[in-house]
Amino acid sequence: MTKQNKRIVVVTGGSRGIGRTICISLAAPDTDIYFNYFNPIDPAAEIAAAAETEKLVADAQSTAISKSVNIAVEKEVAGFFDEILEEAGRIDVLVNNAGITKDGLLVRMKEKDWDDVLDVNLKGAFLCTKIAARAMMNQRYGRIINISSVVGVTGNTGQANYSASKAGLIGLTKTTAKELAPRGITVNAVAPGFIETDMTAALSDKARNAMLGQVPLGRAGQPEDVAAVIAFLASESASYITGQVIHVSGGMYM
Repeated sequence: MTKQNKRIVVVTGGSRGIGRTICISLAAPDTDIYFNYFNPIDPAAEIAAAAETEKLVADAQSTAISKSVNIAVEKEVAGFFDEILEEAGRIDVLVNNAGITKDGLLVRMKEKDWDDVLDVNLKGAFLCTKIAARAMMNQRYGRIINISSVVGVTGNTGQANYSASKAGLIGLTKTTAKELAPRGITVNAVAPGFIETDMTAALSDKARNAMLGQVPLGRAGQPEDVAAVIAFLASESASYITGQVIHVSGGMYM
């Protein structure tokens, strides 16, 4: 099977956590998965994590290709997608998953912390969607899935920047869904709640228990819970669903 006959999936932030699980969930013999990673503080650790994702995808009978790309920089995003399109010729699925946090109370939040979070979480999704949508419009087919968050709807103390970025993704989702629907492209968002990841593992017991106290199901979710919804939205079974926000939060938002 040539790459032109394969399903081409792009996942941002695929080296670890939910992103890695998304890559694995979308893996199939007829699918090639491209994902980026970016960690200027510890690049060696991120390269190793990306290699592990590639191995796990290969174990699932698929192929993964990774590259270090800062999705907040338009030139890097353009280069990343140009390479994918030159090699594969198409993009069938885009999952805008990459995200960072730089928490702090609003009155103490540094402007740089605000800008950094909005640049990665929201601007990055805009840049990736803009380029991928052009390819999908030519194909008259595509699936775009944005990873928002329950706090993009509810807000959360100490996360003004993160909440704003995730709320912005919901607005981006609904607008691009309307714009791209005539070309056979669906755009949806998934809003995870308290999910077991490296990020949540770093929480104190007090903070963790406080979060779990807000979950009616009484437990944290797993990355697989999120990835299963994404796999569905990326499939033909979801071809009549667009512009929606699906919460995977154990009932934190109803």
